[in-house]
Amino acid sequence: MFRKALIGMVHVGALPGSPTGARNLHDIVLRAAAEARILADAGFDAVMIENMHDRPYATTHGPETTAAMTAVALAVREVIADLPLGVQVLSNGEREALAVALACGGAFIRCENFVFSHVGDEGLMPRAAAGDLLRYRHAIGAQHIQIFADVQKKHASHAITADMAVGELAKAAEFFLADGVVVTGVSTGEAASPADVAAVRGAVKVPVLVGSGVTPEQLGDLFQHADALIVGSWIKKSGRWQNPVDPRRAKAIVKEASRVR
Repeated sequence: MFRKALIGMVHVGALPGSPTGARNLHDIVLRAAAEARILADAGFDAVMIENMHDRPYATTHGPETTAAMTAVALAVREVIADLPLGVQVLSNGEREALAVALACGGAFIRCENFVFSHVGDEGLMPRAAAGDLLRYRHAIGAQHIQIFADVQKKHASHAITADMAVGELAKAAEFFLADGVVVTGVSTGEAASPADVAAVRGAVKVPVLVGSGVTPEQLGDLFQHADALIVGSWIKKSGRWQNPVDPRRAKAIVKEASRVR
């Protein structure tokens, strides 16, 4: 799907039912669509939506979350035309994300717990999602929606898999039929290790994505090994993920990507 692509992230406002959800859903949808339009106009190759403001994240989700994310996704789809659209529902929300993507004509989802167990800041995540998720994808007729799987999920401890190299973790995700693997830093906005990205690229044939801490200065090095870069924090005002998308920063990183590709 992607070749040296930039995926722009829309961090959807706190949704109804979340601890900080204060605005009405209509306003949340309008803001998400406005930010997606900025990214599309700036020249991003794809757009992704994520309920990042719903912290602290729950590992189960009520129907209100799926419904709200579907409303957001449909509005975003209207403004980005035929650009690929991705969905992530935090946390452990890969089934919900797949359902949203199917409803809105999405192209991919991101799953942080596809293989192996780990301890996230949400608590213990003991069960890998791959087996159930791929069966669910088949059952609802969503085989055309790709699943990008994190290896060594950010905001987590990986003591359980500390005896495994990052390349081996990526191989396991590929063996369990992930459509791509995502390499990150230790937390949102933190850069991924170039050595990790290179190791994963050398271990798998599926697309390799970088999912945190991407800045214009890193693009050349990252594109040596990565097929796509998910950009969230840097394109926001002052480079902080909590802020709205900054059109000037969005255009700047697309311009730099065009130069180094």
